[in-house]
Amino acid sequence: MAEATAPRPRLIFILPVLVFVVLAVLFFLQLTSGRNPSDLPSALINKPAPTFTLAPLEGLLAEGKPVPGFSNEDLKGRVTIVNVFASWCAPCRQEHPLLVELAKDPSVRLVGINQKDNPDNARRFLGALGNPYSAVGVDPNGRASIDWGVYGVPETFIVGPDGMIRYKHIGPLTPGNLAAFREKLSQIPRA
Repeated sequence: MAEATAPRPRLIFILPVLVFVVLAVLFFLQLTSGRNPSDLPSALINKPAPTFTLAPLEGLLAEGKPVPGFSNEDLKGRVTIVNVFASWCAPCRQEHPLLVELAKDPSVRLVGINQKDNPDNARRFLGALGNPYSAVGVDPNGRASIDWGVYGVPETFIVGPDGMIRYKHIGPLTPGNLAAFREKLSQIPRA
């Protein structure tokens, strides 16, 4: 007489449940870690800003004078905030008033990289919202942004007076994260 054996669960049925449980635990740990998801590590932190030269946004004026483009050499000598923006970027529009406020700080310089944008739209964007930038460089094909390690607009960098990238903020500056950004800014030694 054959002995009856209890059916054994097959691994193929248990494996998806185990994978789901492991992933759920990992997601839960990430959510409760207190880590800011916009703080992605950058290989460029504490390295020199990439070599680049960006032409100015033609027709952009400040106090009746053309706003210049800029290069990596222009980032030396004082603390500089480099903001990568575009007129077609909704979060860029939301963060813009905060950039206007940051530009009022005489101890820093604020410059903008206009990424993959139509020049007329970029001028209208800055004309409507105000131009906080002392220089605006045009990056029509996104090459300079790639060299900066930009994931998407907006992104904001702090460059020390030595031309070294000291901090990278991914996503828009908001009233909720502006204090932390200013804290990072205050930690950079002035020239």
